[in-house]
Amino acid sequence: MNTERPYKKLYRSRRDRMIAGVCGGLADYFGVDPTWVRLIFILFFFLGGSALLVYIIMWLIVPVSPD
Repeated sequence: MNTERPYKKLYRSRRDRMIAGVCGGLADYFGVDPTWVRLIFILFFFLGGSALLVYIIMWLIVPVSPD
C-alpha cells in the first residue's frame, strides 16, 4: 500500500503577520506557535545579525498564502 502524503508548501501567513508574515508562515509550516519563531529570529538577530538578512530574503522569495 503506497500512501503518499502531499508535500507541504511554505507560504507567508496572511493571518499571523506582524511585518510580512514570514514568521507566521514558518510557524504554520513547522506546526509551532508563531511567537516561538519570532523569538528565535530575535535571538539570532542579537547573536549575529544575520536573521534580518534571512528575513528580508524570505520576504522577497516566499509567496503569500493563497487563502
